[in-house]
Amino acid sequence: MTAAQRNYNFAYCLSCIILKKKGNNQMDNKIKAMTDKPKFKKSDDNELEKAKSHIIVEIIEYVPNSVVIKTIIKKSTGNISIMSFDSGEGLTEKTSPFDTFAQIIEGKAEIVIDKISHLLESGQGIIIPAHEPNFIKPNGRFKMISTVIKSGYE
Repeated sequence: MTAAQRNYNFAYCLSCIILKKKGNNQMDNKIKAMTDKPKFKKSDDNELEKAKSHIIVEIIEYVPNSVVIKTIIKKSTGNISIMSFDSGEGLTEKTSPFDTFAQIIEGKAEIVIDKISHLLESGQGIIIPAHEPNFIKPNGRFKMISTVIKSGYE
């Protein structure tokens, strides 16, 4: 939170308290909301809340006929995402300038790297090398974590 945001919140709280003392009962919920906020909040609406434990496989649900991606954390130096794949869904061939670590956290997945197929089960992971063509073949429902560290072009 920036200094300007802290000053705004402080001034807003003071105005709420003054209005409350004048008998404005509509301020009760606003004052409660301001004082009950946890210490750590999401830094981005697309990221998970920080300093809070999460059950990883429950972060994301399956959506019929879809691939769903939820950002766990995203920085200029890399990102971690969780993905769910419904039956029959996969990802088309792509090539990344960075190594990617893929870890299956539920179900089974077939990951093809440079035309070599790798069948992974829950708990298994694989490093997809930078600049290698790869894709994920449909193989039932599964969830995975994708971690990309952007250490520079290799």
